[in-house]
Amino acid sequence: MKEKIHPQYHAEAKVKCACGNTFKVGSTKPELNVEICSNCHPFYTGEAKVLDTAGRVERFKKMMEKSAVKRSVKKAPRKK
Repeated sequence: MKEKIHPQYHAEAKVKCACGNTFKVGSTKPELNVEICSNCHPFYTGEAKVLDTAGRVERFKKMMEKSAVKRSVKKAPRKK
């Protein structure tokens, strides 16, 4: 390996979130600023909501059911 080409590694880099949470990780930068973390992300906090705009989920399910029916119907063998 070549020497002096790799960035310096900081084993305890400080991460600051917009919500005020701070924690330490390994990084090539000594300090990181992030907009969202596991303390404020809706998926991890249990506040995640599924938004169904204009019935898109129902339309998708209908479309998938139709294609599943088409795939399950097999053609009759050809007569010679």
